[in-house]
Amino acid sequence: MSYEVEVKYRGVDHDALRRALTALGAVGRATVEEEDSYLNHPARDFAATGEAFRIRRVGDDNRVTYKGPKEAGPTKTREEIEVPFAPGPDQFDRISRLLDRLGFRRVAVVRKHRTPFALTLDGRPLEITLDSAEGLGDFAEVETLAADRDDLPAAQQAVLKLAETLGLTNVEPRSYLRMAMEKRGQLST
Repeated sequence: MSYEVEVKYRGVDHDALRRALTALGAVGRATVEEEDSYLNHPARDFAATGEAFRIRRVGDDNRVTYKGPKEAGPTKTREEIEVPFAPGPDQFDRISRLLDRLGFRRVAVVRKHRTPFALTLDGRPLEITLDSAEGLGDFAEVETLAADRDDLPAAQQAVLKLAETLGLTNVEPRSYLRMAMEKRGQLST
């Protein structure tokens, strides 16, 4: 079981961060447009359980993702299961309809422009993304995967160490989903 370990930062200067990442030897990739459709389960409330379920479109690529409840610790850490499915907008629409027929309800759509960077620090691969989330602002995420529970402390320390090196301090603990729902008045702050 793998765990996603990340910290999100708000109010970042993407240009300055891009320069700092390049100076560290990070490898940037092309900016992509992501569309995340978050769904709620027909028999349990993911907001109450701390889980998330979404279908994501990145260009023509599609994937479905489950995120488990948050684990304890200094970072946002949770089990993540992600499964790709057939590419293209037609397939995305088919999966959306299938989940709708099964009783899943769309609660929000989050769109963002994401520029990913890859960096290996002390032997651990990390990903840093520069995100411009529609209607929410500019953010940076520092992330890695932990292979299992025993690897969590090292993964968390790697994320925090890189964030400190990059001068990132303004932590945004909320998910994009939570921010979008708060903005629409569906959740209280």
